[in-house]
Formats: sequence, structure tokens, C-alpha cells
Amino acid sequence: MTAVPALALSVAAVCTLLSGCDGTGKPRSAGHAVAAAAPERLWPGRQLPPPLGKPDDPPKPMPLRSAPRVPSGDIRRVTALAVARAAVEDTGSTVGWDATTKGIKECRVIGRTPCPILAPHYRDLNGDGKDELLLGVEAEQRFLLLWAFTVRDGVITKVLDDWVRPLSVEVSGHDVTVREAAEKGGYDLRKVYSWDRRLQAMKERITEYVESGRGK
Repeated sequence: MTAVPALALSVAAVCTLLSGCDGTGKPRSAGHAVAAAAPERLWPGRQLPPPLGKPDDPPKPMPLRSAPRVPSGDIRRVTALAVARAAVEDTGSTVGWDATTKGIKECRVIGRTPCPILAPHYRDLNGDGKDELLLGVEAEQRFLLLWAFTVRDGVITKVLDDWVRPLSVEVSGHDVTVREAAEKGGYDLRKVYSWDRRLQAMKERITEYVESGRGK
């Protein structure tokens, strides 16, 4: 009896499993591969419209001159309450939230009623290896003031200042993600804030509608 070479057995086994060989045992073509298509611009000759209006002012970092200096660059050296009070002191009011401003000024202990400041969170948001301070402040009509602070040249600086009505707030990597209920039924509005190196501040980079998953 003639022994069948091991290589031939291996090829036969592979062909049987994958059905990729013809009757002679030779590999069989799987057909033409689908070529990757580059994006095709539609109607390239169309005249471009003018801007809809003046673009929104980009976020600007705001140094807190009334906050204690931090030569070490470690923002944890200053309490979150002192940072929040300095933010109010330097702006005079938190975007018209009078009751919230009063609550911040009168707050004695964060997280204890009636203080509107939520527990602080620390996370590296700009990738420099040092933590930034993330603060949420409860405001009127169930709004949340969303603030972030960093230390620049020893000065505590606000780099995120927005107000939202969130279902959730999450931090992943260097991004802050806010999910809000949308007016469209069955959808939420998802916002992602990321560090902008040119602006040296956190900027709303993504705004999109996503399925809510509630009520199913």
C-alpha cells in the first residue's frame, strides 16, 4: 500500500473544510473581491451658499484670579469648594442663576444640603498627565452647570463652562459625555466634550441623536 504524503492529506483536509478547491485538489477562486470605494462628491459644480450666520464664540479659558495660586500644578491642593467660590467671585454670577450663585457662596460642605455643588471628580482631560477638576452644580429648573478647571502657570483656569439637563454624565479617557432627553420621541441627545489644543479648552466636539432605549 502506497503511503499518502502528509502534505497532501493536509491540503485535502483544508479543501474539504473550506470547500475552496476544485475536483483536482487545486485551490478554487472565491470570486472577485469588492474594491474599496473612495467617497464621491455629488454635484461638485454647485455654487456654495453663504454662512447661515455668525459662528458661535469658541470656548475660552478663564483664569480665576481670586483663587489661590498652585505653583506645583496639582489642582488637588485647592479644595473644590474654594475653586467654585472663586469661579463665582470672578464672574459675579453664574450665567444668571441667582439662587445657584447664592447657594455656592453660602455652601459650607459639598454634597450636604442645601449646597448645590456635587461631589468633585478628578481626571486628566488634556493628556498632560495631571488631573483636571470636574464640577457639577445643581441649578434652577433641574439644570446642571458643568465646569472643568485646570492649572496653567500656577493659575487655576476654567476650561469648560456649560449648562445641561442631563440624564447622565460620563467620563471616558479624555472625553466628557452628556446624555440629555431630546424632543424627538425615542431619542436622546448625546454630547461629547473633548480637549481642543488650539483653544486650550474643552469643546463640544460631537452632538448627535441616539436611541434612548427607554420605554421598551
